[in-house]
Formats: sequence, structure tokens, C-alpha cells
Amino acid sequence: MERTPLRGIRVLDLTNVLAGPYCSYQLMLFGAEVVKVEVPGSGDLARHLGPEPELNGAGLGASFLAQNAGKKSIEVDLKDSARRAVFDDLVRGADVLLENFRAGVLARLGYDWARLRELNPGLVYCAISGFGQTGPMSQAPAYDQIIQGLSGMMSITGTEDTAPLRVGFPVCDTVGGLMAALAISSALVGRERTGEGCFLDLSMLEASISAMGWTVSHYLISGVRPAPTGQQNVTAAPSGTFETADGLLNIAANRQTQFEKLCGLLGRPDLVTDPRFADREARKVNRDALNAELTRELRRRPAEAWERELPAIGVPAARILSVPQAVASEQLAHRRFFTDVPFPGDPDRVVRVSGNGVLVDGEPLHPATAPPLLGEHNGQTAEFVDRWRAGAVPVAAVEEEP
Repeated sequence: MERTPLRGIRVLDLTNVLAGPYCSYQLMLFGAEVVKVEVPGSGDLARHLGPEPELNGAGLGASFLAQNAGKKSIEVDLKDSARRAVFDDLVRGADVLLENFRAGVLARLGYDWARLRELNPGLVYCAISGFGQTGPMSQAPAYDQIIQGLSGMMSITGTEDTAPLRVGFPVCDTVGGLMAALAISSALVGRERTGEGCFLDLSMLEASISAMGWTVSHYLISGVRPAPTGQQNVTAAPSGTFETADGLLNIAANRQTQFEKLCGLLGRPDLVTDPRFADREARKVNRDALNAELTRELRRRPAEAWERELPAIGVPAARILSVPQAVASEQLAHRRFFTDVPFPGDPDRVVRVSGNGVLVDGEPLHPATAPPLLGEHNGQTAEFVDRWRAGAVPVAAVEEEP
């Protein structure tokens, strides 16, 4: 059975750095053919970003290698009229055009939605930007940290003493990329029904606020102003990070039965009948007192022992790992989450890249080829044009609704 649901889908990817490349990486993992259209001579800015100056100088920065395996690269200067004709032909044969320029940049280059739709009525065009293509902030530049601050995300990260804090990875870029991949996939399904493409205007700010879930909805619906709670889960208690004999442990005893089992294992059944902790709301009000009682018992044994015993009785609990510990997880190895692909231009080396956590019919999704060198596939541009045009989806007649 076909395990690449997007096989045959052709993606023209004009994006840089993270949100866009992360989106097209997801599409590639699901089987799409992704051709990166890069600025001649410099390419995707991520080629020059990473902890190793030597790789950055070679245009193979770690940030680029992580998100671009399985893709192809051609160099096209959209300001060059001769090359624009090639780009026009690629658009005619593409299923998806993805870009993350500042709002309006592609239109100023002569490719607004009207022009793109004229070239290819079946095209799904997705524009990722910080604030969307319209509105008073549409022309403002944005990076992940800017969106983290404007979304309210930083204001609730940390404790009352340390907030606001930046989340430790570019979460808004990642959320924006995931939302774009979802929107594109949905639009492709819609095109199967109507025969027509569409224009997807994705705002990273809005996607990020959407992803904040309860934090935002509690304010919108109940008027509760979110506050930083550090390592505690504001929706339940005991639910947060606790000290043990040798390290920190996350426990999420969010249900009454889980709380009772936790108290039983700790040898403190008296906490279950204590009026301060008897029900969910009382435990939230008296969180500090409850946490002090639990910590007193948890400090008697190492975190690994609690991690082993608490889940065995149905109480979610786990140690806090470093990134090196996390990527060495036996669970990830069992699921074949990481894979090695050849290092660009060096067959004697490999680069390890991640999947996306999805198994299709029991098989993980992995790239089959190395991240591309800048312009590595320039010589195949004519082949892309011919093949893509031959395989372009014909525009079906769409019946008007009565």
C-alpha cells in the first residue's frame, strides 16, 4: 500500500530559514516533490546559520541541514526576465507554491494571486508571514521571538519573578510551519472536489495564539487573566515539577483517581481525606501546601524509581531530560524517529535528521536523499518544467451553486 499520501504533489518552495522550510519538510515526508527556488549565490539564509562556522561558510549550516533533506535546489533570480519565464513554467506545473516573504513582496515582483491564478488555476498558493497579508502590522518584519512577545506567550513563560521568558526553541516558527502544512493539505483535498486552487494567507501571530489553547480560551470565556506559573500546571494539582532525591520529576495527577493512587504509593493516604486536598478545586487553591507534602515524600527516593513506579499504577510521571538524553531515548529508537542521510557533497559522511512522529501503515516517514547543495539541481530545471507541465492537474469545470 502507498505510504506516501502526497506522492505526485509538486511543491515550489521559495521559503527561507524555518517556518516555510519546516512546512515543506513535512510535505516532503508525506511524499511531495519539493523544489527549493533559491537566490543565486546565497540561497536560503539557513544555509549560513548554525553552531559550526565551517559549515555555515560552506552554505550547509546545521539549521539548513535539519529541515531540507529530501528536497531539490535550483537557483532563480526573479528579477531576471529570462529566468522569470522558467519560473512561470514551473508555476504552471506546480500543485503548491509556498513563500514566506514579507507581505506583498512576491506581488511586487509581478506574482500576485491574480497572476499566479492566471498561470495555474489549480495552484494552491500559501504565503506565510508574521502578521498576515493585511492589517496595520502586515508590513512589519517579524522573527520568532517577536511573535512570541506579541502573542502573550512570553508573558506566561517562567515564574512571577522570572517572566517574561522566551520559549527555548522557535515555537512560533514551528507552529506556523505546521499550520501551513495542514492548510495546504486541506486545500489539496478541496481541489480534488472543485478543481480549483486557492490562496492561503497564514499569519504566524494568529497561528501561535490559536496554539496557546486554554491559556487564551480561559481569558476569552471566563475572564481569567493568565499569569506565569513556572513549572506548575494551572489547570490541575498536583500537576507540575517536583524534587526527588537526585533530580526533578514531572507528575501530572490530574484526575481524582490518579491523585489517590499517588498518595497511596507515597504512603500518605491521609492527604486524600484532608479537606484542603479532598477535591480538584480545593487542591488548586491549596497547591503550595499540597506540593510541600508531596515533595517531602518524593525526596526519599531517586527520580528514576518514581518514573518507573508511578506510570505502572496509572499516574503520568517522568524525569526532565536534557536534549542529549531525549534524543537517545529507547522509545525514539524503537519508533525509528531519526534517520541518517548522506552528507551533501560527501558520500563518506552522514547527517542525522528527524522524522515527524507519524507512522503510515506502521512505517516512519523519512527523507530519502541528502539536503541539497545550493543549485545542485540547476541542470534539471528543464526536466522539472517538462515533467511538471505534463503532470499538471487539469482544471475541472466547477458547477455554480444554485
